[in-house]
Amino acid sequence: MRCCGLVVMCLLAACTQSQGTPEPVGATSAPLVDAWEYCSRTAVSLGVNLIDDVTFAAPMAPSAGGMVFTADDSARGHEPWVSTGSPGAGTRLLVDLFPGTRGSEPRWFTRVGGQVFFAATDPVAGRELFVTDGTTAGTRRVKDIWPGEVGSFPNALFEYQGLLYFTAGTPAYGRELWRSDGTAAGTVMIADLEPGVEDSAPDQLTKGGDGALYFVVSAESVFVKLMRLGVSGSPVEVFRTTSDLGFQFPMVAVGRKLFFVTRMEHHGAVSLRVTDGGAPSVSVGIFGRVGDMVAQRDWLAFVAAAHMEDENTELWRSDGTVAGTVLVEDVRAGNVGSAPDHLAVLGDTLFFAADNGTNGVEPWDSDGTAVKTRLFGDLELGPGSSFPQALTVVEDFLFFSADVRGRGQEPWVSNGIRVGTVALTELAPGPRGSSPRNFRRSGWSVFFSAEDAAGVRRLYALPFHPEGECLVPEP
Repeated sequence: MRCCGLVVMCLLAACTQSQGTPEPVGATSAPLVDAWEYCSRTAVSLGVNLIDDVTFAAPMAPSAGGMVFTADDSARGHEPWVSTGSPGAGTRLLVDLFPGTRGSEPRWFTRVGGQVFFAATDPVAGRELFVTDGTTAGTRRVKDIWPGEVGSFPNALFEYQGLLYFTAGTPAYGRELWRSDGTAAGTVMIADLEPGVEDSAPDQLTKGGDGALYFVVSAESVFVKLMRLGVSGSPVEVFRTTSDLGFQFPMVAVGRKLFFVTRMEHHGAVSLRVTDGGAPSVSVGIFGRVGDMVAQRDWLAFVAAAHMEDENTELWRSDGTVAGTVLVEDVRAGNVGSAPDHLAVLGDTLFFAADNGTNGVEPWDSDGTAVKTRLFGDLELGPGSSFPQALTVVEDFLFFSADVRGRGQEPWVSNGIRVGTVALTELAPGPRGSSPRNFRRSGWSVFFSAEDAAGVRRLYALPFHPEGECLVPEP
């Protein structure tokens, strides 16, 4: 085991605060931008209560008109809102889909081009598929898939090949795989994978490195199957296991390979498996437990406990072969484990939280080799922990939360270099902390949720522009 010495993070401002040149209306991404910069260390409260209490569904997504999300203003319940990153008129209700205090409970925000699809409930059609371009006029129900007030309850929304794929139910076919181009005529069921009214309930939709769409379905109430849908053709089975064992999610694509984890009958062990282009899957390792997984360069970086020591987790990597599935570094020697967590890749470097037994839980980085797996910084000096969480890459920056003495869990940002890692302004001053999470860019802002001083979770925006666009404001 190896680690570096104590590193004190420099709290340096990244650029001058500015008003900036407004990003063109409708620009949700900037593919020609090579570099970005944040224009202030102080995020602005947008004055709304963000609802992000469903861990399996994205709480917001960027549209042509701004970031779309769920908020509750106490008068209309949970409804869809939109924000350009400015408080006041820049953050507003889109449509009151279910008038009154009940709310339409919008969920599963998924961007497809400049539009955002989501599931919501209205009093006419029940819970159905909706779409918005970020304007009130452009927010509408796509189709009444299950006619009447029952609703088809769309979920597992996923963008693939410029279309929306999702799961929905009908009285004739049960819950099956659908796709939509945003029109009623273009919203169709793909296949009745479990014939009749029985549900195949497609879930965990993932784009493989081979360009195909992979997903998991139920079969005959006995099996769980991994399916592959190519750009053309019908879904085909890749792998199956029994329902009582099942899969561990999510699945991760690396190059042409798709990695996934299945549970085994023996003593709770799990198997790391891989398929290449839909070929029969092979097991590349048996573990006591597998945690976070992420693609790094041309291999899978993952957290695992070897053998049956399910608590002794360390950092591993796999190239999709048995011989190439190896421990990267035993960060905390012995049978305790460093418990790596919150994996995120910035450029070619993996960042994660881990505990080496000396510095507490702190940020680490790795290039996938033992010699360059090291303590990135001891944010809470000594054996205390800063507990880095919510590590998220936005363009060429790493956003995360960390807890240092006197500040609590607050937002931080890094350009991947120790001296370029800074704490943002406290949102809940004092030791309580704001617990920020869900960092995501729309236009020229990075949005995230955090708790204010009263403990209310609100939506915040940090000015974030293409490099050189942070202009000095007029005096």
